[in-house]
Amino acid sequence: MGFASVADRDAIENEMPWSDRDVPVTIYGLLDKVKTRFPERPAISYQLMSGPGDPAQTVSWSELHGKVCQAANLFRSLGVKETDVVAFVLPNCLETSYALFGGMVAGIVNPINPLLEPEQIAAILRETKAKVVVTLKSFPKTEVAQKVAEAVRHAPEVTDVLEIDLNGYLTPPKSWIVPLVRPKNPVQHRATVRNFVTELARHNTSLDFEDVQKDRVGAYFHTGGTTGMPKVAQHLYSGMIYNGWLGDRLLFDETDSIMCPLPMFHVFAVHVILMAALSSGAQVVFPTPQGYRGEGVFDNFWKLIERWQITFIITVPTAVSALMQRPVDADISSVKTAFSGSAPMPLELFKRFESASDVQIIEGYGLTEATCLVSVNPTEGEKKVGSVGIPLPYCHVKIVKHAGNGPEECAVDEIGEICVANPGVYAGSTYTEEDKNHELFHEDIYLRTGDLGRVDADGYLWITGRAKDLIIRGGHNIDPAEIEDALLSHPAVAMAGAIGQPDAHSGELPCAFVELVDGATVTEEELLEHCRIHVHERAAQPKHMTILTELPKTAVGKVFKPDLRKHAITRVYNGALEKAGVEARVVSVIDDKKRGLVAQLQANGASEAQVSDVLGAFTRPWEWAEAAKTAA
Repeated sequence: MGFASVADRDAIENEMPWSDRDVPVTIYGLLDKVKTRFPERPAISYQLMSGPGDPAQTVSWSELHGKVCQAANLFRSLGVKETDVVAFVLPNCLETSYALFGGMVAGIVNPINPLLEPEQIAAILRETKAKVVVTLKSFPKTEVAQKVAEAVRHAPEVTDVLEIDLNGYLTPPKSWIVPLVRPKNPVQHRATVRNFVTELARHNTSLDFEDVQKDRVGAYFHTGGTTGMPKVAQHLYSGMIYNGWLGDRLLFDETDSIMCPLPMFHVFAVHVILMAALSSGAQVVFPTPQGYRGEGVFDNFWKLIERWQITFIITVPTAVSALMQRPVDADISSVKTAFSGSAPMPLELFKRFESASDVQIIEGYGLTEATCLVSVNPTEGEKKVGSVGIPLPYCHVKIVKHAGNGPEECAVDEIGEICVANPGVYAGSTYTEEDKNHELFHEDIYLRTGDLGRVDADGYLWITGRAKDLIIRGGHNIDPAEIEDALLSHPAVAMAGAIGQPDAHSGELPCAFVELVDGATVTEEELLEHCRIHVHERAAQPKHMTILTELPKTAVGKVFKPDLRKHAITRVYNGALEKAGVEARVVSVIDDKKRGLVAQLQANGASEAQVSDVLGAFTRPWEWAEAAKTAA
């Protein structure tokens, strides 16, 4: 049975309850099953450098099974039990997958974004009480090893650090040079440092311990790489296996090859792609340690698609935007579909990609707190561009408004908070910190996502905004409080509000608005410089600063951010139009019941095509002010 409509989704659900599905209970069971079915088929492929002729390594399902068993045995030998945590702070490589799955089998794995600062890494290690950390050995052009060494110094429960040396992927003469230029990493923590690959080799390629047949927490994922102290979500085996089952049932089989330049610290790569591969036997290709951020990946992308005969591309809007700056210079006829997530895709970008590549983009929606997948535009049915598709089998979505008499379910096309119940939602225990689970659930089972949206008459889900106050820069979540706290530390600032301003490449970029203390004087550039010093994560540093006489406020004196967003949309859109020499201008921004914030423009002689060419690169919609008046 295909997946083309709500009726198809319902028919799949009606076959049997999810609890009756014949799926393994544990991650090891899932891996053992795929190894038995497809022992010699390729599982994971990896290349350190991005050239289409550069060396690459591939492990079969049988080989991956053996490496994961060795890793799990190693972690158990270091004292890791089912409730203990193995963290890794790593870019992508084959060993990252061994640590990932081995950590799940032995205990609880905790992937950590290596782009975080040492204090954030340390905070996560302390929150999860990690015993073992797997990371890089010091290597040129990266500070991961140094950051982890500093983080471990502030995480006293870490007993062992296992290092992976990327030099093992190089060939002479480059492999001879690295030891000569390897950056120093003076270690000041008390944990024992070992070589991961050397230690793996000491252990059996079959499990030395019983894989207990019960559902349990197998992973901790911090929320989206947020600045500040990220919240840590708990993921059950059952939720991960559910995500894998969806991929197997609806998308992939053992003949597929999936290009995934996304990091293995993110749920999209792990729970959507790798779990689907474990369920279906599909091959996953990881190009370079940094994926899309890797040197030459965009320039070589289409040639890599041809090299690996890729059938599915996994991407995000920022990557699509970058790819559209390069010609399609290879045979990509093997590709069936591209999947995009993490942030909404501008309509114009969507059209440009499909026109240039002749490949369909399928948009979907998921979140860390739900183990990931919620909805997707059906591969075989109607794709509503701008929507995130149909809720998946066994995934139930309610749109809820919080009225004076308590929560109420919204009508068709009425905007409210998106609430999700599916096998990936760990109801009542989503976060490791109990306090953060307070008031997180509707009717005790529906996860309150913090996203605003609506469901249309055809059952398609549309995201219209966010109740939760995050800035999403290219899929990277930024807590505005980090920026606001930094600004409030300046003696001239009385109040501050940080939001995401529209950006054609990243979706959003952080910007800030301030109200000054009476009588104080300071320039916007001085405040930006203050942020460059006091906002520690580079991605969170605001790109624009606006000093207002008075910030818009709610009745209880809080900064009213919808007005700030309207201000930013007006400034950014008018700036883009002016730069392009288009005379149209934004005259107002309205809050539309179906579309969220909509910019209204006065044409001033400009055509619709001219405006679309400029504003089509942004996710927020626009309309003619004159047409809106006529319609009213």
